[in-house]
Amino acid sequence: MTLWIVRICFCMFSAVVGWDFIPTVLKVGPVIGAAAGFVVGVVIIAIELGLKRFSFRGIAAAMIGFILGAVVSNLVIKILFNPDFGFTPLSGYQKLIITMIFCYIGVMYVYTGRDEIHLIIPYVRFSKQSESRGFVIVDTSVIIDGRIADILQTDFIDEVLVIPRFVLKELHSIADSSDDLRRQRGRRGLEILKKIQESSKAKIKIDDSDFPDITEVDHKLIRLAKIMGAKILTNDYNLNKVAEIEKVKVLNINDLANVVKAVVLPAEKMKITIVRAGKEKNQGVGYLDDGTMIVVSEGRRHVGKKVDVEVVSVLQTSAGKMIFADIKQSKRHHQKWENAKL
Repeated sequence: MTLWIVRICFCMFSAVVGWDFIPTVLKVGPVIGAAAGFVVGVVIIAIELGLKRFSFRGIAAAMIGFILGAVVSNLVIKILFNPDFGFTPLSGYQKLIITMIFCYIGVMYVYTGRDEIHLIIPYVRFSKQSESRGFVIVDTSVIIDGRIADILQTDFIDEVLVIPRFVLKELHSIADSSDDLRRQRGRRGLEILKKIQESSKAKIKIDDSDFPDITEVDHKLIRLAKIMGAKILTNDYNLNKVAEIEKVKVLNINDLANVVKAVVLPAEKMKITIVRAGKEKNQGVGYLDDGTMIVVSEGRRHVGKKVDVEVVSVLQTSAGKMIFADIKQSKRHHQKWENAKL
């Protein structure tokens, strides 16, 4: 409401100026001058309201491009079309056309690269302290995963955590999903994010950069990481692989978890509970205390039971660790089986 009062006052001021100034220039009556001044004020307010549709960064980029274009066109006119070099002097109309062409090129070039300009300036490092501290861009999957909050408490990550605005937007979108499971994951992510921001050990920076020409969040993360020279913190297997192809460094939480897990070797024996059937015939699935999946051959009929198993092989990837095992048969059962075969 206050802004509209200011706008109305501005229109009245424009009418007063028009009453006094326009008649001396155009030789019209004061009433017409006041009306013309009021109209000019309304037009200025309309332009001001229209500019709200554009971001300040976009307008600033367009102005910088316009100025650069004007400077370059002036140099081109003075150097390349100098009469001392045998060129015919340009008319004012020709100079205007050349200036408009270069201004257009400057505006379009700077405006389309405004994100890079915006990013390069804030992240220029002037001190040794800032040079020693890099940036890590946080992926949505890491926030939802939640382990990042505990990792930060250990001081393993000393870099500044950059959370892009488009990641926050995706997180809010997940939290507002109609799917119950997806909505719960999104809300968990928001809670983890709040916990991270409240942590005294976390160095958080919310980045407003966006790339309208890119729709996929993963590709936006990679583009931002390239511009900032930053790493990406994720546990998304696909993003991990794409980032490797794009030569972007990745910190994968699953890799860290796999490294700190207890080593399990083939032929090692352990006791686990078969919690469900596996995908393949007669397979059963159990889990270690740290969440590692164990696929047990012939374990389907033991679902709900605790059995002794023997590790056959271990498969470890960025997506996690999987252990394959067989049920360890007792000596009595083994002897009974051998007699049955005879």
